[in-house]
Amino acid sequence: MDIKLIRNATLVVEYAGKKFLIDPYLGEKGAYAPLPNSPRQDQNNPLVALPVSVEEIVKDVDAVIVTHLHPDHWDEEAVKLLPKGIKLFTQNEEDAKEVRNSNFHNVEVLREDTVFGGIQLSKTKGEHGRGEILKLSGLVCGIVFKHSSEKTLYVAGDTVWYEGVQEAIDTHNPDIIVVNGGDNQFYEGGSLVMGKEDIYEVHKAAPNAQIVSVHMEAVNHWTLSREELKSFAKEKGIASHVLVPNDGESYTV
Repeated sequence: MDIKLIRNATLVVEYAGKKFLIDPYLGEKGAYAPLPNSPRQDQNNPLVALPVSVEEIVKDVDAVIVTHLHPDHWDEEAVKLLPKGIKLFTQNEEDAKEVRNSNFHNVEVLREDTVFGGIQLSKTKGEHGRGEILKLSGLVCGIVFKHSSEKTLYVAGDTVWYEGVQEAIDTHNPDIIVVNGGDNQFYEGGSLVMGKEDIYEVHKAAPNAQIVSVHMEAVNHWTLSREELKSFAKEKGIASHVLVPNDGESYTV
C-alpha cells in the first residue's frame, strides 16, 4: 500500500489495486475564514497550499471516503471538482443525503462489513472531543482496510483516544494506524482530535503498529506541531513507531 498525505486529513491511499481519496479538503490556501474562538484569527484556512495539483490528487481515484462533513474534510472545492458519478462513501445516511443534495449520485453508507473491489472496509467509531464539546462536534467515523494481499490499515479519523479506538485496535489488529494528531482546539472544550499523549496511548495499545500522524498545521486551531510531536516521540523512545509526514509525503509498505 501507499499512503500519501496531501494536507490536513486529506489522504490518497493506494490499497490492493484501488486508489482512495479520503477527506478531500481541496480549497486554495487562505480560501476560507479562520474557525472562530481559536488561535490564529489573523490567518485564513487552509493555512498552507496543496503540495500537488488538484488534477493530480483526483486523477484515477476509484472511491472517495468522507469520514464526516466538517469543512476541513469536505469543502466547497471538493464538491465542485470531484466527478458527480464517483463512488463515494459516507459514515451515515444523514451525511449521504447531504452529499447527494450536491448532485453526487453514487453514494454508499459505510458499514462494518462493506466490500469494495474485493477490499473489506469496516467503519469504526470515533469521538470528536470529550464531554460537552461532543454536542457541537457531531458524529465522526474511522475506517479499517483489509485485503489478503495487504497489511491492515486503520484510519482513525477525527477522534481523541478513548475506548472506541481501543476497541477498533483490539478487533482489527492493524499494522498501520493513521491518526489525526494536531490536537486542534477551540479556546474552550479541550482537544477535538489526538494530542501527543493520545498518540502515546495508541502506541501502547498497538506497540507493533506503525503510527502515521496527519491533520497537522493546516487549520488555524491546531495546537500540536510536527516538531513537538517528533520531540515527544523521541523522548518516549517511540520515534521509530511514529511517522510525522510533511504535506505531499508518502509512506509505502
